[in-house]
Amino acid sequence: MNPSFAVYGLATGLIQPGDDVAERIVAVAGNAECTGIREGDILVLAESMVATAERRVISLSTVMPSKRAEDLAEEYEMDPRAAEVVLRESDEVVGGIPHFLLCMKGGTLLPNAGVDGSNAPPGCLVPLPADPDASAARIRREIEQQTGKKVAVIIADSRTHAMRSGCSGVAIGCAGIVAVIDDRGRNDLFGNTLEVTKRAVADNIASAAELVMGEADEGVPVAIVRGLGLPLEDVTGVESIDAKDCLFMGLLSTRT
Repeated sequence: MNPSFAVYGLATGLIQPGDDVAERIVAVAGNAECTGIREGDILVLAESMVATAERRVISLSTVMPSKRAEDLAEEYEMDPRAAEVVLRESDEVVGGIPHFLLCMKGGTLLPNAGVDGSNAPPGCLVPLPADPDASAARIRREIEQQTGKKVAVIIADSRTHAMRSGCSGVAIGCAGIVAVIDDRGRNDLFGNTLEVTKRAVADNIASAAELVMGEADEGVPVAIVRGLGLPLEDVTGVESIDAKDCLFMGLLSTRT
């Protein structure tokens, strides 16, 4: 790793629907310790920031719950209006625990389909960006146009992991770097050939960024990750796998 590796948090101020995210990032980066956007920087953005700017904020006062939402809300101790928003954002509801529905969305298993009430105005919920990869690509392009610097952009969410307490970062949108590096075929220290190993590069960067971004009232929805030396490429996308190929989902299916 480059010895100049560093992660800088950017306090952008409160983001409002319709705000220009790229413009705000470039402005605050110039006043921060990182001294502006540099060539090769990887910018990690909180999904709630992007979704809010894209006018995805939903006021619960405008939501009329369906019968199914009311039934799920009663079973899992939720506000029926929140359950309705989750249903609208889900491809499938596969179960739940009190206050959360476990949903399939875009090939990923998500609590409440990514719909979040934290860092949302009172009485509101914020779903994930409608197309996180497209959002990452757009913001990357706009930052490069404003600065003349080649960068990568990751849109990050926080997720729990099977049998572990706490959350870590995960990339839900990525543009400018390869999100997953396939190490299959390489040798380990003892000459054994790696058969299944893939490095979740974008997820690991998202987790590093979350150390300075926080989850509560820090007001730091952006981080600049600098010095990794990863090649920048005109690629977009994160990588998911089919449920039948997932270790955890496969285990669950064999126990039902």
